[in-house]
Amino acid sequence: MIKEQPDRDEVPFWFDPLCPWAWITSRWLLEVEQVRPVHPDWRIMSLAYLNLVQREGKGLSEAYRDLMTKAWGPVRICAAAAEHGGRGVLGPLYTAIGTRLHNQGRRDDPTVITEALAEAGLPDSLAAAAPSTEFDQLIKDSHDEAFNEVGLDVGTPVLRIAGTALFGPVLRQAPRGEAAGRLWDGLVLVAGTHGFFELKRSRDRTVKPSFEE
Repeated sequence: MIKEQPDRDEVPFWFDPLCPWAWITSRWLLEVEQVRPVHPDWRIMSLAYLNLVQREGKGLSEAYRDLMTKAWGPVRICAAAAEHGGRGVLGPLYTAIGTRLHNQGRRDDPTVITEALAEAGLPDSLAAAAPSTEFDQLIKDSHDEAFNEVGLDVGTPVLRIAGTALFGPVLRQAPRGEAAGRLWDGLVLVAGTHGFFELKRSRDRTVKPSFEE
């Protein structure tokens, strides 16, 4: 007898593929999917748009401004992929890109994108979207859906739980198994609290993200 699967709640999750903190949180959400009746709904946002356009580049170092300029490429490719194959392709593509950029540390490797597209079963012609502005409006529309609600004084990740958009959780390392589920349970309680706005502690600059499996 086949066991019926419980209905799963879609969890919108906005990411920029370049962000290591969003990457860790996304891996946590995949863990949550194994122990709670939820399913990630991957959506794109743009750190380049947030920092260079919406925040007008204020207070950015030249090095970070250069990084943000380069950040347009991966998210434009994700937008082109979603336009080509539907939003459902974003999960596999994000995993393929993120594994190479973050776990493998290949941030300056030009073959990352073509490899990731191939792994996700997408045409390598989509790589041509990186320098193009053709899909920028699609990026902005997806981005604005999150940031019009959560505000501009945050970054990525952003996810929506029980109808409430939240920044975070920002994690050094993704909890696994039931530990991931317990963190999820806590966020559900927080998101369901009327009038809740913020829960935060400062992150020491020496704390680096850990991509250990």
